[in-house]
Amino acid sequence: MTDQHIETRGAPALRLVAVKKAFGPTEIIRGVDWTVAQGDCHVLIGPNGAGKSTLFNLISGRIKPSSGQIELNGRPITKLGANKISRSGLGRSFQTNNLFVRMSAFENVRIGALRAVGYGPSFWRGLPRGGAADMRALEVLDEVGLLEKSRVAAGLLTYADQRALEIALAIAGGQKVLLFDEPTAGMNREETARVIGLLQRLRTADSERTIVIIEHDMNVVFELADRISVLVYGQIIATDTPARIRTNRSVQEAYLGVPTEAPACKEPS
Repeated sequence: MTDQHIETRGAPALRLVAVKKAFGPTEIIRGVDWTVAQGDCHVLIGPNGAGKSTLFNLISGRIKPSSGQIELNGRPITKLGANKISRSGLGRSFQTNNLFVRMSAFENVRIGALRAVGYGPSFWRGLPRGGAADMRALEVLDEVGLLEKSRVAAGLLTYADQRALEIALAIAGGQKVLLFDEPTAGMNREETARVIGLLQRLRTADSERTIVIIEHDMNVVFELADRISVLVYGQIIATDTPARIRTNRSVQEAYLGVPTEAPACKEPS
C-alpha cells in the first residue's frame, strides 16, 4: 500500500492519475497516481529499471501514456507534444548532456531564453544583439555561476559546468516546473556539492519554482528533498517526508537495502 503523509503546502504543480505506459506487451509504468506540490523539491528514487526516466518522458511529452491523465499546474497536458508542454511551463534536463557543443555557453542559453522574451519559431530572423534575449541569457548564466565562462564553447566546459549549463537551459525560458534527471551523476564530492548549492539557490531565488529530481545518491536526496517518492516496478510505493521515508519498512526492503529479516524497533500496536 502506498504510504502517503502529504502535507501539501501549495497547489499541485504536477498531478498524475492512473498513468500507465506499455511498450508492446511489457508494462513499464503500472498505474501511477502522483502529486507534486508547487514550490517543493520532490525527489524520485527507485532501483534501476523501475521506470523513473520513462515517467519523466511521459510528463515532458517525449512519449505518450497508454492511459491516464497528466496535469501541469492544473491544466491537462496528456495529449500535448514536448514543445507545447515546455511552453506551458515545464523545463527539463537529461541524464546525458543535451547541449550545442560548438556554440558558446551564452549562445546555448540565449536559445533557451528566446521563448521567455516573446520570440516564436522564426526567431533567427531579426534577432537583435544586446536585446531582451541576450539580457535574459546573461542573467541566467549569472544565476548558475557561469557568467565568466559565457564565451566558452559548451563542449570545452568541464563536466560539472556542462551540467550547470543544462540547468541554465532548463530555466532560461522562465519555466517554473523543472525536471532534473540525475543532475549529479558522475560527479565527485566537490562537484556534487556545487550542484546541490546551485539547486538550493534556484529555490531561494524563486519560491514558485518546483523542482523534481531523479537521484541515486542518497546523501543528495536527503539534503535536498522536501518530499521523496519511491518508484518500484513502475508503481509509486511511498510518498513522504525524508524522515518518514528513511524509516519506512517497505522502502527499506525495496530500495534502501535493509533486509526483510532485519530486526527493528517494535511497531506500535
